This record gives sequence, structure tokens and C-alpha cells, in this order.
Amino acid sequence: METSGGIQASLGGRYAMALFELARDEKQIDAVSASLSTINQAATGSADFARLIASPIVNRTDAAHAVAGVAAELALDPLTTKFLGVLAANRRLRDLPAIMRAYRQLAANYRGETTADVISAHPLDADQLDALKTRLKAQTGKDVSIETTVDPAILGGLIVRLGSRQVDGSIRTKLNMLAHAMKG
Repeated sequence: METSGGIQASLGGRYAMALFELARDEKQIDAVSASLSTINQAATGSADFARLIASPIVNRTDAAHAVAGVAAELALDPLTTKFLGVLAANRRLRDLPAIMRAYRQLAANYRGETTADVISAHPLDADQLDALKTRLKAQTGKDVSIETTVDPAILGGLIVRLGSRQVDGSIRTKLNMLAHAMKG
């Protein structure tokens, strides 16, 4: 079962659809998108914040206070801040990663874009992101928005996920393939 834009009717998908519809109605799609990217970067960069999101044992009140503090610290837009409060009150913070992915897809579909998830060993600068967008647009024929994640464990190179396709050009994968070939 699917909802509009190909988002599965999962719990995370329903929350993402609700957030998207509110953002669309209030003309805040870009502001919410920016706030969700900020949250994603914060979760990647802070083990404490990642634990808060994933923990099923944090009670509603503590989660709501923590989320309100984080939202203020990160200067999130009011709609996203309220939405995080709802997730905390409903004990659904652990669904936030799925909600963010589904929201990105809904926003990209709304804009006529496609979204690529890019994992790099080091942060990409603006020129690198622009070059990557240009190459991906040439391949897809659509504008491409890029969500980046930094994972030093890949050592170098990039892993690019675009829809159901993934291109793994990481040094870690290449070394693993070489090691496997040498065992053969």
C-alpha cells in the first residue's frame, strides 16, 4: 500500500506525509527541509543526540524537554520544532530517520527533483557538491538534491544512492574486493 509520491503507508511515511502537507500549506517546505538536514547532521555528529532519538526508554516528558532544547540550540523552524514535540509526546523519535527520508522524497517529488544520498569520508565542499549535482542531473534528466553523510570508515571516495541504485566507489569497498580476490 502506498500514498502519494510513492511513500509507503508505514508509520514513518504517514508522519512524513502529515509534516509535508503542513509545510506545503504554510509554504514552509524549504524551511522544514533545511531543519531536517540540520537534525540529520546533528544526529550524525552527536552520539548523545543519536541515542536520544533511538532510545525507547526515555520518558515522554524528558524527551520533549530534550527535543525543545535541541531545537532551540539548532535554530530549527517553528513547524519542525512543534513536529519534534509531537514525536516526543507520541514516543516516536526513533522513527525520525525514516520520517526524514520520506519527507525528503516527498519534497523532491513536489519540486520535480530526485534525491541522492551521498556518503563521503570527509565533508564535501560547495564545488564538489555542484559537480556531483551536474553529473547526476546529466544521468537522470532531473534536478537532484543531495543529502550528505560523513562516514570516515569508508576511508575515501563516495557511496551514492539514487532511488534503488547504489554506486559504491569507496576505498573501503575497493580494498575489501582486492582482499577477497587475493584470497581466491
